Amino acid sequence: MIREFFTVRRVALWALAVAAFATTASAQEPSLRDAPRAPAPSFAEDQTLIGLIAGPQRAANNTARDAWRHPLESLTFWGLRPGLTVLEIQPSGGYWTEILAPYAAKTGGHYVAAGLPSATDPAVSEAGHKARAAFEAKVADPSVFGTVTYADFNAANGLTAPAGSVDLILTARNIHDWMWTPGAVDRDLASFAATLKPGGILAVEEHRADPRPMIPEARDGYVAEDYVIAAAKRAGLVLEARSDVNANPKDGKDHPFGVWTLPPTRRSAPAGQPANPSFDHARYDAIGESDRMTLRFRKPG
Repeated sequence: MIREFFTVRRVALWALAVAAFATTASAQEPSLRDAPRAPAPSFAEDQTLIGLIAGPQRAANNTARDAWRHPLESLTFWGLRPGLTVLEIQPSGGYWTEILAPYAAKTGGHYVAAGLPSATDPAVSEAGHKARAAFEAKVADPSVFGTVTYADFNAANGLTAPAGSVDLILTARNIHDWMWTPGAVDRDLASFAATLKPGGILAVEEHRADPRPMIPEARDGYVAEDYVIAAAKRAGLVLEARSDVNANPKDGKDHPFGVWTLPPTRRSAPAGQPANPSFDHARYDAIGESDRMTLRFRKPG
């Protein structure tokens, strides 16, 4: 049944013991790079999930990205299952929301959106208020999305949510932004660990710098896997598996405007400057979206 909707890529997993992790992210560790590959997982034929990925509640601009983001394979790898309380960090345009919220609603779970601009904070810009209103409008139909609730999150303060209340936290392509605020990554991951139930999962998708070195603060958007793994370990989380499901070997990671040169952003000038109408996007469009790490961490207990 899965093949009727998707072409499933082979997923490579590495099984790692906690003792193999370093206490800092300053160097790439041979024990991580050389970890043996585990067998590819068998994807359960979750008909609810399959139907929602192909469902009409999804925006066309989001479904167009499925070839790069592999929603069925990624969510299966991360351990999504019926009845979970799932919290998404900074859902933005709702790529994952359009799948996760209806899935929770149909399976007896609950979806929480964290990190949207505050609806009541007068310091939030007009654009921020519009983004919040657009997200709320997107998920307004409870017959499709269930009852969506909201939690506060920002890189400066971390996640504000009841301790031990969430089964799965998903953060997709956010960590590079938090690295630009001193101390934010450790603070944020610690708050995620506190919010997870014992045995809960932190799911991470992020632009991957490897195999070349990560530049300081990942200012081009590309983060080293070892950096994320070490930061999660400091927060008390254990790397359970990592996957190449979202790998893109065409991505040479040497683009003039960092990862944002690639789709979907397709930047043609430095950040904050007007777009360059003469910039040739063809080379970068041919690469597609970025090479990404896909990691699954678990809270002990």
